Amino acid sequence: MRLDKFLSSSGICSRKEAIKLTLKGALTVNGKTVKRSDVAISPECDTVCLNGEPIRYEEFVYIMLNKPEGYISATEDGNLPVVTSLLSEALQRRGVFPCGRLDKDTVGLMILTDDGALSHALLSPKRHVAKIYGFTLSSPLPKGAEKRFAQGVPLKDGICKSARLCLSEDRLSGEIVLTEGKYHQIKRMMQTEGSEVVFLERRAFGGIPLDTALGRGEWRPLTQEEVTILKNAPAKNKDL
Repeated sequence: MRLDKFLSSSGICSRKEAIKLTLKGALTVNGKTVKRSDVAISPECDTVCLNGEPIRYEEFVYIMLNKPEGYISATEDGNLPVVTSLLSEALQRRGVFPCGRLDKDTVGLMILTDDGALSHALLSPKRHVAKIYGFTLSSPLPKGAEKRFAQGVPLKDGICKSARLCLSEDRLSGEIVLTEGKYHQIKRMMQTEGSEVVFLERRAFGGIPLDTALGRGEWRPLTQEEVTILKNAPAKNKDL
C-alpha cells in the first residue's frame, strides 16, 4: 500500500495533504524519515509515525451512534444536517457511511462503517437481521394488533414480514421487532390500526443494543465482541 493511501484510509489526511507532511519531514516509517508520499509500506508490518506518534491502522472501522432527531441518514445533504457530521473529522475523511437508514425524526441506534461488504450483508433481505424499536403512539392500538402484526401487515408496497409487537398495559407504547426495512414501515403499520407514531427509537440492531451511556448525538467505536456479533448476525431470526 502507498503511504499516502495508508494515511487517507486511516483518516489522518488527504493524499494531497500527505505530500505536504512528507516535505515537512513529519512522517517516519520504521524510524526513518520519508520524503515521498508514494513509497510502498506494509500496514501490518511497518510502523508509521506522524510527528513521532504511531498511526494505528484499521482496515475498517465500526461506529455506534445514538442518532438525534433532525439528522438525515446520509453522508451529505443540501439542506439538512447529516449523521456523519456528528463524527470526528478523521472518520469523515475515511468515508464512513450509515448502515441503513432512520427517518429524520427517528432517534437511536445507528451503525456507521466503511466496510461495504458487511453493510450489504446486514441489509440483505435474505439475512432477516432483527431490529428492535421502542415507540409511543397517539392512541391505543386495538386488541388483536399483536396477532395481525405477527401474520404480516398488508401495505401498498407488499405484505410485511412477521413482526413481534409487545405493548404496554395502556397499549400506547411498546416495542416492535422487524426483520426488514420498508419505507416508513412502522409508521405505516401503526396507521393500519388507526394510530400515529409520536416517538420512535431504534434500540437494537443485529443483536447489538444501544449503549445507554451514549447521549443523543454521541458515538463510540464498536467493541470487537460487538463487531463479531454483527458479522454473525443470523440468516433467520428465531425470535419471531
